[in-house]
Amino acid sequence: MNEQTQPATVRVFIALAPPDHAKEELARELRPAYDTHPHMRWNRVEDWHITLAFLGELPVETVPLLRRPLALLAADRRPPRLALRGSGTFDDRVLWSGIAGGLDELQMLAAEVRTAVKGSGVAFEDRPLRPHLTLARARRGDHTSAAEIAEGFAGFTGSPWTAERLHLVGSNAGRSRGPIHYRDIEAWALGGGDGSGS
Repeated sequence: MNEQTQPATVRVFIALAPPDHAKEELARELRPAYDTHPHMRWNRVEDWHITLAFLGELPVETVPLLRRPLALLAADRRPPRLALRGSGTFDDRVLWSGIAGGLDELQMLAAEVRTAVKGSGVAFEDRPLRPHLTLARARRGDHTSAAEIAEGFAGFTGSPWTAERLHLVGSNAGRSRGPIHYRDIEAWALGGGDGSGS
């Protein structure tokens, strides 16, 4: 009996990822907090992303249905120009950095992504977009660390950058007690759009 079979479902989301230089700027800003708050569950820098649509657990065989509509959408959309800025917390435990720049373009891209997902027959809970980059989670019962860290980089403003690719991402969240890891299932270059709206 082989217990190493592939899971029947995968946790999936669609996201943008900041380029390395933008992540490195924020990581430098956070370095003191890594030392003063080692008990936080810090996300790996290479996994930092801005979620456009969280699809939750999907049957593995459903994922290919997303490829063509997302590829077509990406090819036809101008890349938004964004920056990492400020900080905050959700529920006293989740530490995040905010997003600045082309927020209208970001909202429009997220709406189009969600429409493409629904059009491919994939059902998901359509939550309002709150653009952010999740950095860490405090352990249960720790209601102060995330706010302390957020206060330390509230004034942070990173350099502007262009979101060059749309990512379809799978995660192992909820599958083990270890750290959450993300992997690109596929990613598509954002194209030039139709030239309107500039």
